[in-house]
Amino acid sequence: MRIAIIGAGSVGTNLHHGFALKGIRTELVHGRPLTDERTAREAIEQLPQADVYIYAIADHALRDVVAAVDAPKAIHLHTSGTMPIEVFGEDKPHSGIMYFFQSFSRDVLIDDWSGIPCFISGHNIDDIAAIYSLAQMLTSRIYEANQHDRERLHVAGVFTNNFSNLMYRMAEDILADTQIPFQALLPLIDQTAQKVHKLTPKEAQTGPAKRDDKNVMKHHLEVLRGAVTKSTFSPEEKAEVYELLSRLIQK
Repeated sequence: MRIAIIGAGSVGTNLHHGFALKGIRTELVHGRPLTDERTAREAIEQLPQADVYIYAIADHALRDVVAAVDAPKAIHLHTSGTMPIEVFGEDKPHSGIMYFFQSFSRDVLIDDWSGIPCFISGHNIDDIAAIYSLAQMLTSRIYEANQHDRERLHVAGVFTNNFSNLMYRMAEDILADTQIPFQALLPLIDQTAQKVHKLTPKEAQTGPAKRDDKNVMKHHLEVLRGAVTKSTFSPEEKAEVYELLSRLIQK
């Protein structure tokens, strides 16, 4: 099976690496928005002939790049958490979605894919079976997911990963004028993540807002608003976030 991965960003690079670890050769090619006939023709000429095309590119570029690939008999898959299957159009009858639910980076390549869930969909049962077999080369945690469920999953991922990382950045900011390094928070971060493997997030919730400790929360806000160091986030921004999240915890 000849596999072409279009897009050499975080997802595409990790997919290329993951398949290689399993002894499966893939062609990794760059994908970009196609703005005119010349760039579309050049992109088509550079693409290898393949049985499977995996589009690991930004959502805003997906339609242009898909339209430029002329391979009606191949299977075409995108890796987006939000784009619909209809992006492939009628000229690509064998198409679907293979969405690996993980945070990817080109700087830290993933060696073990066995625990990464993959959410798939396809136009018909034969295409779904083919997509399942492809995903199974990397992981056994494979689930069918429709557009509605995949969109909700993607938003949930933003809360779980992107927003929690923003909290880490704010915490680092708060410690900027102290002698305490951010690394001192790592055991707490790890413990918090481990707890939700055994408890529900509601059960795992702790802290002054959970206890309704108004004196501690008032003092924290005074500390945040009284900071004078130059940092990414202003004292008031950090205080606003603290107040909002504390109210939600109490609610």
